[in-house]
Amino acid sequence: MPANIHLKDVAALVGTELGVSRWFTVDQTMIDRFADATEDHQFIHTDPERAAAETPFGGTIAHGFLTLSLLSAMNFDCVPRIIEQTMGINYGFEKVRFMTPVKSGARVRGRFVLDEARFRGAGMVTIRYNVSVEIEDERKPALTADWITIIQFDPKDRPEDV
Repeated sequence: MPANIHLKDVAALVGTELGVSRWFTVDQTMIDRFADATEDHQFIHTDPERAAAETPFGGTIAHGFLTLSLLSAMNFDCVPRIIEQTMGINYGFEKVRFMTPVKSGARVRGRFVLDEARFRGAGMVTIRYNVSVEIEDERKPALTADWITIIQFDPKDRPEDV
């Protein structure tokens, strides 16, 4: 997949895997910083000794929302940029499922499939991704989601056939 694509080519990519990101390591420092930012200090995330003794995980696990928040970096890492884009906006999720806990020290990566591209108004296209976050050496993904973003562009760049 090229690093950059034109707006006129987006619709033809529906159903295509746009990219797989590099691996991101989710270490205890990242988990602790996320706990501080969100004020979620539940022991399964922040206390390695207690989590090893009292959970089936063998240690701490990342917050599901931490894993979800990595989608932006993963997207930026591998999904082609639309050349005519002036701004991208996170619109939200239709569905998010946390399938497998991400253990501290694990590596994760995102896989992005373009599910829908719908032009709205003169200068916007709504992009829906089917995304999964894989955990290295795990059978099931950390999460699956239907993620919607809005790409804004100058109306003069709108393809004529949409």
